[in-house]
Parts: sequence; structure tokens; C-alpha cells
Amino acid sequence: MFYHLLKYVLLGPVLRLFFRPRIEGLDHVPESGGAIIAGNHLSFSDHFLMPAVLKRRITFLAKAEYFTGPGLKGRLTAFFFRSAGQIPVDRTGKEAGRAAVREGLKVLGRDELLGIYPEGTRSHDGRLYKGKVGVAVMALRAGAPVVPCAMIGTFEAQPPGRKIPKLRPVTIRFGEPLEFSRYDGMEDEKAVLRAVTDEIMYAVLRLSGQEYVDRYAAEVKAEAEAATTHRFARRH
Repeated sequence: MFYHLLKYVLLGPVLRLFFRPRIEGLDHVPESGGAIIAGNHLSFSDHFLMPAVLKRRITFLAKAEYFTGPGLKGRLTAFFFRSAGQIPVDRTGKEAGRAAVREGLKVLGRDELLGIYPEGTRSHDGRLYKGKVGVAVMALRAGAPVVPCAMIGTFEAQPPGRKIPKLRPVTIRFGEPLEFSRYDGMEDEKAVLRAVTDEIMYAVLRLSGQEYVDRYAAEVKAEAEAATTHRFARRH
């Protein structure tokens, strides 16, 4: 109930006013049945823009930190994200990947749309990074099609660290569904999972036109932060 109130009354109209989204390829999203929408992740706004333009409800796997903040603000934030169709997933420790897969398969088992950012985190510099194989595990185990999606312009509208987005148009582009039935029964083979993930990321790349980096975003981001800290320490 609150999801639809957010989408059609409280949040959706505001997002359309702010970003004036241009939607391309929406007919590629299946009208029924379980399916994965796999997209690039450039901005905090991505979590809400895609659901605002889709005809069906979509559930995202979101980092647990959005649901564990202290005090009234933390509780309100958690309520908001749950109401917006987000599921908390702990991204730390050995169980993180397995927990995300379990939660994702539950969504697909209900014949719903599951939203995933295979990069695992927002891009800090606007480039597209190597995808993690969890999306392939879920696609193969559920036998679900994967619809690649590109968010274009959201990095410029709301780059990391900017709380209030700029007023500028964005494009949300959906590609043709990818199906991987040729790999049935091979969901535990690492080479297959890597091949499926790379195929998905290549489809996103073709839609977005981003520069691609064959490394994990979290690793590159950590290196950049460490270099910044080192430079600051040397100055002081």
C-alpha cells in the first residue's frame, strides 16, 4: 500500500519533475513472472528512479546500513526503504553473498521483479566496474531472464556526496532480456558464473556507453580513498 503511495503520489511525481526521465525499451521488461533487472549504479537516486518508471513493483537488495541507523532518523530511514521495496543485506563477512542470493531467490520465487546492481556499490567516478557473480547465481538457479538497464545522467545529477540532486534530465534505458538456459545445471561452476556475469555487464555497457574498468568498484574506491588520506597526512 505505502509502496504505491510513494510511487504514484508522494515520491514518483517529484522524481519525474526533478529528472524528467526519458524512458527507452520499457517493453523489454516482462509483464509477468520472475525477472532480474540488472543495472549500473551511479547515484543514490537510482534506487527510486527505476521503480518510479516501471509498471510493475520491483524489489531491490540494499545495504543493511540503510536499515540500522540510530534514533528516530534511523527508524524513519529504515521504514522508508522497506516501504520503497528494499530488502536489507549485510555486505560484510563470508555469508554476505549467500544471504543476498537467498533473499533474491525468495523474490524471484514469488514471480516478482528483482533489482540488482552487479557492481555491488555505487560508482565513485562514473565508470562501469566488474560485476559480482551473485546475479549469475540467482539467474541460473531461478531460471529467470535478466533485463539489462542503464541509468544515464544520474551521476551528473547527483554524484556521490551530493544530498540535493541537480535539476536535469536523465535517461533510463532497458535492453532485451538475456536468458541463460544453455547453462542449466551449471550454476556451481565458477567459469560459467563469470561468463554469465560478464555477458550481463557487457549488455549494460552497450546501453550506458560508460568507460569499463575490469576491476571491482569497491577495491578501486578503497584505493582512491587511501591515496587521498595519504596525501592529506603528508600535507599535515
